[in-house]
Amino acid sequence: MDKVLYLAMSGARENMLAQQSHANNLANANTTGFKSDLAQARAMQVFGEGHASRVYAQTERPATDITSGTLIETGRQLDVAVAGDGWLTVIRADGTEGYSRAGSLQINAANQLVTGSGLPVMGNGGIPITLPPFENIDIATNGIITVRPLGENATELLVADQIKLVNPDPQTLFKGKDGLMTTGDVVPLLPDENVRIRSGYLESSNVNAVSELTGIITTSRQFEMQIKMMKTAEENSEAAASILKMS
Repeated sequence: MDKVLYLAMSGARENMLAQQSHANNLANANTTGFKSDLAQARAMQVFGEGHASRVYAQTERPATDITSGTLIETGRQLDVAVAGDGWLTVIRADGTEGYSRAGSLQINAANQLVTGSGLPVMGNGGIPITLPPFENIDIATNGIITVRPLGENATELLVADQIKLVNPDPQTLFKGKDGLMTTGDVVPLLPDENVRIRSGYLESSNVNAVSELTGIITTSRQFEMQIKMMKTAEENSEAAASILKMS
């Protein structure tokens, strides 16, 4: 009976992890540039003595749906959205590169271009983008940032920097604990000149709320089934113990 209990337990564990994934996706349905997570598990054969007749649920590395969301026009100069494939490069808390599609950019107290969560946006030089005081800013489709410095006339324009835009192989991408995409490679990616962005737009989350709600209901029912199996295993064990006592 302990084998049945273990199999049901491993299945229930995966159902709980899937519930967490669906719930997190649903909570971020309105988060700019969010990419939904996919809960993954598979049946793994139990090896050992005896016949290979049992399987258990095994967790696989979580995957992420990186399909593009809908572009929403905002008209704000510091809002950018990647058009098609590609990612904005930001500097993570540990100093390494991270990749994001959340383009609601801001200027912090140090005049650095940062994301909505405060992470510095990386320029093509591999350092944070720092802007001089300006009256007007324009971000081109290739990421080049042009500003009109404070106090200068309309003809005095300055190319401040260029946002580092990359397009890594989707097979190498995975989401880190901080929510940023990464390749896990210590070597920084090279800029991709073919990646294009649109200023004055934001990309919506690619979460399908109906699908996530359906997933929550499905995994909830599966979890209940696994609990019933555990209860059945317990009842069978008690019945077997009673028979042994009678003998």
